[in-house]
Amino acid sequence: MKDYKEDFPILKQKVKGKPLIYLDNSATTQKPRQVIQAITNYYEKDNANVHRGVHELSMRASEAYEQAHQIVADFINAQFEEIIFTKGTTESLNLLAYSLGKNLKKDDEILLSEMEHHSNFVPWQQIAKEKGAKIKLIPLTKGYRLDMKAAEKLITKKTKIVSVTQYSNVLGTINPIKIIAKMAHKVNAIVIVDAAQSISHMKVDIKDLNCDFLAFSGHKMFAPTGIGVLYGKKQLLEKLEPYQCGGGMIQEVTLEKTTWNELPWKFEAGTPNIEGAIGLAKAIEYIEKIGRENIERYNEELTGYALKQLSPIKGLTIIGPKENKERGAVISFILEGLHPHDVGEILNQEGIAIRGGNHCAMPLMTSLKINGTNRASFHIYNTKEDIDSLIKAIKKAQDLFK
Repeated sequence: MKDYKEDFPILKQKVKGKPLIYLDNSATTQKPRQVIQAITNYYEKDNANVHRGVHELSMRASEAYEQAHQIVADFINAQFEEIIFTKGTTESLNLLAYSLGKNLKKDDEILLSEMEHHSNFVPWQQIAKEKGAKIKLIPLTKGYRLDMKAAEKLITKKTKIVSVTQYSNVLGTINPIKIIAKMAHKVNAIVIVDAAQSISHMKVDIKDLNCDFLAFSGHKMFAPTGIGVLYGKKQLLEKLEPYQCGGGMIQEVTLEKTTWNELPWKFEAGTPNIEGAIGLAKAIEYIEKIGRENIERYNEELTGYALKQLSPIKGLTIIGPKENKERGAVISFILEGLHPHDVGEILNQEGIAIRGGNHCAMPLMTSLKINGTNRASFHIYNTKEDIDSLIKAIKKAQDLFK
């Protein structure tokens, strides 16, 4: 596979006098020159508000913004009207918790999993408290996968919402969404997928998954921060109440009532993140040019190599599936006797960026009886040489604390 580092200007710098090795892609990905240029071009040539003017700049900005919706729709096999732009996965999930939560009743059940990010846990927890609903969690097996037998028992007629991650940001586990959706739909439960981690690493097809809603963020797929997507089945979005009210999402306002705009604008109140949408569209174009199958294959190869190199290190425990099958390009680990923050700082001195902490997944850490992990996460601009440097830095950290 081509060396894609050349496309990412930020990777040319040095940190602490060492070439930057960026292994924190689960937190955010770097941006290719093509995306940066697309945003610059917008501000230099087309900057105007959308859907609010008949002048040339506004029409060009509106066309680019609407085209971005279509590009995202095509990317996940959805319809134009089913794509809502938000600030990110977090806002998308909060929108759903707020709007779907209006219909929840006392003792209704919301099913999550033990591996959820706080963004797919706390909004449901709060709405459950407000409505008197109950949160239930699908537990993990010893192999760090969802216990599907337990899931089958947990999904009952009381289950109204099932919201799970497709790809754990801590464990790297890829979950069987299609199976979960099939079980949930048997009891007429709504199925929501957090695709923040999976969206840039593998093909995500909403029709194949048969989910009702799906959320992801642009910044984890080479696009800018502050732009995210909520996909929803058209018939469900038409019934759903808006999360925010204001300019752009209104059709008509009188003293007595307000009627909402058509989809997707019904859920996009106020001036949107126009440049973010344009950057997201260009990031998708970049991904499609490389090919999602090629990206998936390369990340699988890189992760397999990392697992092979990390496994023999004495005192290192991998927290997540040990085999490379059905897991993503995320490896969390613990070094015996070392705090994750200390490890992260030592690696930083070597120019290596990783994450250390609970990764916004405290319920998972509680379940695993650990305080946190170090996490290395990979993408197309990473190489086996980067992993070799990681291994050397880990051993150096161990030597320093002997």
